[in-house]
Amino acid sequence: MSGNIRLLNDTLAAARAEGRSALIAYLPAGFPTVDGGIEAVKAVFDGGADVVEVGLPHSDPVLDGPVIQTADDIALRGGVKIADVMRTVREAHEATGKPVLVMTYWNPIDRYGVERFTAELAEAGGAGCILPDLPVQESALWREHAEKHGLATVFVVAPSSKDERLTRITAAGSGFVYAASLMGVTGTRESVGSQAQDLVRRTRGTGTELPVCVGLGVSDRAQAAEVAGFADGVIVGSAFVKRMLDAPDHASGIAAVRELAGELAKGVRGQA
Repeated sequence: MSGNIRLLNDTLAAARAEGRSALIAYLPAGFPTVDGGIEAVKAVFDGGADVVEVGLPHSDPVLDGPVIQTADDIALRGGVKIADVMRTVREAHEATGKPVLVMTYWNPIDRYGVERFTAELAEAGGAGCILPDLPVQESALWREHAEKHGLATVFVVAPSSKDERLTRITAAGSGFVYAASLMGVTGTRESVGSQAQDLVRRTRGTGTELPVCVGLGVSDRAQAAEVAGFADGVIVGSAFVKRMLDAPDHASGIAAVRELAGELAKGVRGQA
């Protein structure tokens, strides 16, 4: 069974052909429940997301802020397992026909087994995996199995990444490059935004043909339009999770994430 890296590539290429950035949403599996999480993923696709990253909840999500940490804690206390993550990928992809990735720290995969994880993700219809804490120099085993099963390997770069590291990452990765930064608090957005824009420029400067997609703390249509002005994709996570956390009930949360996806979809099309 082969995964859906081609679907991911075609989706990102189609957005580029339309002269816009892709909207990439993030939601953790098992939040607020496994069934509820699947419904939420379908809702953001319905609202206008091009791609969804399904988070594999981790007990120590060191790279995630308090909003996603809260959601991960709810999912873990609910007993979420890797099998539930695979089910989320499968049902979301089957219902929409759109690309679904998994975002996870390396430790759960290492414990589960690389061959088992990649085979199951491909069988579920997954498009690939985002691995924020896997060093590129230690990724050969993962990349071997991911390539065998038709899965993208998405690495994360940051403003602190040296040019030599950017070159290694873009040469080893597939699908897209995840450029991580922060929007910052009011008053610092201009400088942080320029830092992200510079990271995109430097990443493209390696000669890569991979799309460069930016996770920047985007939470509304205007910010999505701003990032879409220099990135191939706009990645939004905490804003979706916060809508779910703040909702008075599950139905309201689903409606809220669908609405937010619609607003952000207008943003990446330049409709600020």
